[in-house]
Amino acid sequence: MRQIIINTPTKQYPVHIDSTQNFEPLVHNGKVLVVSNPKVAGLHLSKILPKIMAKEVYVCIIPDGEAYKDFKSVEYILECAFTHKLDRNSLFVAFGGGVVGDIVGFVSGIYQRGVEFVQIPTTLLAQVDSSVGGKTGINNAFGKNLIGLFHQPKAVYANTDLLATLDSREFSAGVAEIIKMAVCFDKQFFAYLQSASLQDSQSLEYVIAKSIEIKADVVSKDEKEKGLRAALNYGHTFGHVIENLTHYKGYLHGECVAIGMCMANDLAFKLSLMTQEEVDCVKNLLAHYNLPTSYKIADVKEFWEKFFLDKKSKDSKITFVLPVHIGDVCMRDDVPKELVIEVLEQYSK
Repeated sequence: MRQIIINTPTKQYPVHIDSTQNFEPLVHNGKVLVVSNPKVAGLHLSKILPKIMAKEVYVCIIPDGEAYKDFKSVEYILECAFTHKLDRNSLFVAFGGGVVGDIVGFVSGIYQRGVEFVQIPTTLLAQVDSSVGGKTGINNAFGKNLIGLFHQPKAVYANTDLLATLDSREFSAGVAEIIKMAVCFDKQFFAYLQSASLQDSQSLEYVIAKSIEIKADVVSKDEKEKGLRAALNYGHTFGHVIENLTHYKGYLHGECVAIGMCMANDLAFKLSLMTQEEVDCVKNLLAHYNLPTSYKIADVKEFWEKFFLDKKSKDSKITFVLPVHIGDVCMRDDVPKELVIEVLEQYSK
């Protein structure tokens, strides 16, 4: 078992990386509400419920998918919590992928002005990224995660056995976030990913731990995303627009991030921050894990305007997270519009 401690100005908590068989009992002296979706519940709920030792344990099932990360799901979870009379000593458990984790983190943050919650992420993407760091939120018609708050979990349990039931697309979507970490912060880690086999359990556990360590370091320095932490949004500025334009259907989040990384790299090349060889190197690694690297933009002007709904836009300026070669990153709000349009036009042909 590996344990990584997340230190932030507001909270310290552990991330446990282990197998489901070694999952230690989750003990709580109040009520517990486990929130999951039909797919995860059907596959894994029977393994987790016996591990939860509490006065009363209830289960709330919400629809599966990014399209349901909305106020309707929030209201339904709140109804479950109120129906079962959860109080401020109660505990929410997010048992699912990034969508479940984001919603449950948000609901637990607003329920009776904030109660504790635990993350048990069941996808690779959630284990290496979204379950750690306390960013919570929901989507609306204007964009992704525009409504939310920072609310750190009590603990995170990344059980690698839960990944065995992921389909290949979901697994690859998680790898996109791992590659993101490597490109931005660790050139040696990037090189490791080029030769590693993530079908090997030891390699997979190492990669998960390494990704969490990178994110833990970033979050400890910038919990509320005032500076460095925004670098973790590499690929997301473009990717969120794709998600919005496709109404969160057709692409998984990690797939949109992969495409967004390619777009960001093309922009970085135009700004002489990356060489063409480095751009191709990242693209080839993404393709190696069967991630999409292209997207057909139907309307360049519409794509451009969607940027301004992103949380990273400020004072009518768009902040782009761009790699500096492989292993470093920068944030630029001074990129000429014509260069961005040139990149978008490359994807409209």
